[in-house]
Amino acid sequence: MINITLAQLNPTLGDLDGNADKILRVWRDAKSDLVVFPELVLSGYPPEDLVTNPNFIKAVADKVKALCEDAKAYKAAALVTCPWAIDGHVYNAALLIHEGEIVGVTFKHHLPNYGVFDEKRVFTAGNLPAPITFNGHKLGIMICEDMWHGDVALHLKGLGAEILIVPNGSPWRVGKEDVREELAAARVGETALPLIYVNQAGGQDELVFDGNSFVMDADGTISQRLKAFEEDVAIYGDADTDTMTPESMEPLGAIYTALKLGLRDYVLKNGFSGVVIGLSGGIDSALAAAIAVDALGADKVRCVMMPSAFTSNESLYDAEHCAGMLGVSYQTIPIKDAMEAFESTIPDLKGIAHENMQSRARGLILMALSNSTGDMVVTTGNKSEMAVGYATLYGDMNGGFNALKDVYKTQVYALAKWRNARGMVIPERILTKAPSAELRDDQTDQDSLPDYAVLDDILHGLIEKEDSLEAIAERGHDIAAIEKIARLLRLSEYKRYQAPPGTKITIRAFGRDRRYPMTNKYKFD
Repeated sequence: MINITLAQLNPTLGDLDGNADKILRVWRDAKSDLVVFPELVLSGYPPEDLVTNPNFIKAVADKVKALCEDAKAYKAAALVTCPWAIDGHVYNAALLIHEGEIVGVTFKHHLPNYGVFDEKRVFTAGNLPAPITFNGHKLGIMICEDMWHGDVALHLKGLGAEILIVPNGSPWRVGKEDVREELAAARVGETALPLIYVNQAGGQDELVFDGNSFVMDADGTISQRLKAFEEDVAIYGDADTDTMTPESMEPLGAIYTALKLGLRDYVLKNGFSGVVIGLSGGIDSALAAAIAVDALGADKVRCVMMPSAFTSNESLYDAEHCAGMLGVSYQTIPIKDAMEAFESTIPDLKGIAHENMQSRARGLILMALSNSTGDMVVTTGNKSEMAVGYATLYGDMNGGFNALKDVYKTQVYALAKWRNARGMVIPERILTKAPSAELRDDQTDQDSLPDYAVLDDILHGLIEKEDSLEAIAERGHDIAAIEKIARLLRLSEYKRYQAPPGTKITIRAFGRDRRYPMTNKYKFD
């Protein structure tokens, strides 16, 4: 069998020049017969409506032509993946390029149209692919979703394929690795062919790609695995090359790493100089700051405490202590004068309007700091709060990216403890005190919400599992509490439509995964 290089790269969407440079660096140095790249490595994935822009498609074609010219003298061939137009149709394609020529083309047959995917909107589906012959061997190319269905692998096997090669742009979520390996094992079991799975690494908007590429032998054994959540290059089929078989990352470690990578790539790929975070002395902002420091470095993170008349001395101390442990820039900007101005401008400002104005004053300050420095505001609301609307539009929801958007409150605590176990960065008191927005005297989150363990279990039933209210009640929850949470979930949709993006880690993240209408009279039952 031919020697194959697995090139697990982190492309930047739309950066054709930069992505081509990444491709050429690996291709030029390859000591194998063939280099396999992830799905749509030249354009980045998912390209969404860029695919419908004829100027972009022409630019892709021109860049492929330039790649062919640059690689004329390269010993290895390469499976370069990109959008590819033929006769007015654009396909998700894999191009086999050797000695400056395109010697084979495979189109993606199954276009995913669920969850975060809507490829049927922008691509034309190809026919069931035939193997591509290279160096006397028949290569069965299955692009991403084609591995999720049995017909493509069986079709390739029937036409004489000797190996299955799967370029992927498979976003990560909790448990996704197991799903992929089960599907790969099914295809190998059906065909008795070895399988090479090459996945993208890195963040793209709300998606994060974990790499975790692997080789599965014809007996279903994984004989080689590439690194998780970073670029990696390895050779399959070379007896002198050691296989990489790192231990699987623990679940909390995988989540934390995904959140870190998602934030890092969003900041860097969009050209921000750093980030600014409102540090309240609470658990959410402390964890968000820790993730930002681990992603970007302490010198790229600026934290600001914005106390009001209701901010406790404990919170002032905890925020400053946390900033010191993280080693970040820290300053205090009181909102007293701003609130007095608003109270003078709006007579009889009280109740929820007064509470929300404090949050909005803080949001104004953070956005002004962002405008003056070029740093991006990282918002700190968690999934539990986003679900029930326990957040203020144009206040604590202001910002460019939310590191915790898809993280339930109970997971926030678990992740903070996990991070502290690897080096204390969050003061212990932040982990143990009752959570509070501190927008009025003696306020705690549980004045308005059930205990977070209860709330999160109810929300998981409503969002990820889409259970009926009765099914959730059968797990021991009070039906009145369930009905209240379901109502808040429905009524808060308009807020989530205006929320910043954030890294997806669950099967049903708000936004791309869960697209409920804002105007909606249907009540969960």
